[in-house]
Amino acid sequence: MIINDRYLDLKNIEAIKKEDILYLTLNRPETRNALDEQMLLEIDQAVSTADSDNSIRVIVISGAGEKSFAAGASIQQLHERPMLEALVPGMQGIYNKIENCTKVTIAVVDGYALGGGCELAIACDIRIATKNAKFGFPELNLGIIPGAGGTKRLSRMVGKGRALDMILTGKFIDGEEAERIGLVSYIIERENIESTINEVTGHVLKKGPVAIQLVKQAIHKGYDIDSGAALWIEKLSQAVAFGTEDKKEGTLAFLEKRQAQFQNR
Repeated sequence: MIINDRYLDLKNIEAIKKEDILYLTLNRPETRNALDEQMLLEIDQAVSTADSDNSIRVIVISGAGEKSFAAGASIQQLHERPMLEALVPGMQGIYNKIENCTKVTIAVVDGYALGGGCELAIACDIRIATKNAKFGFPELNLGIIPGAGGTKRLSRMVGKGRALDMILTGKFIDGEEAERIGLVSYIIERENIESTINEVTGHVLKKGPVAIQLVKQAIHKGYDIDSGAALWIEKLSQAVAFGTEDKKEGTLAFLEKRQAQFQNR
């Protein structure tokens, strides 16, 4: 439901919908957008709501201010958390929901993306980083480990050796290094954030909505299994795509030399 100019009325996140795109801005710059329990609940609410909204095709996540995308979890809350509470889905469950979201998710990182903030960014499909971005996993300094998917997703993106180096040393890398090793997809100047978002989302919005959902799942579900099973998932996904109105419209538009007019699903 759109409330005034907002998509959702949230306390710590600004949620603005513009046509097919939902812009989520983590809005606690005074804490460098630290991911406390309330912030995480609101991320969960916003993503869950958008995932079931057929009018939304892309979710763009950024951080307010120029210092941080998200500086990680609340250290005070971590200090007070008992052992067994670490077993609940929590942040990891929310980030799994982002990874498996039917919408295309884009993280725009300007400033620090540390710990849980970096894990949030790598749970998204696409990452845009400015040259002012800093990525890192300082958890071992606190006597804990990355626990929201960081050990798995980081190693898949940059390789086991680089993931171990980043996590074991706790070093921060800048946006240019992140782009070099495959952690981010785009490296830009800060003044080009809006134009780059428009360019990337413009490309995505031209694609078939059902095909986007299918290819995301084929990649995610097929990544860690044997190649035969992965190719079978791909083949089944293609069979589903062949039965959609999107396939009919996309192929007809190509033959007629026009832009396809896909219907949001």
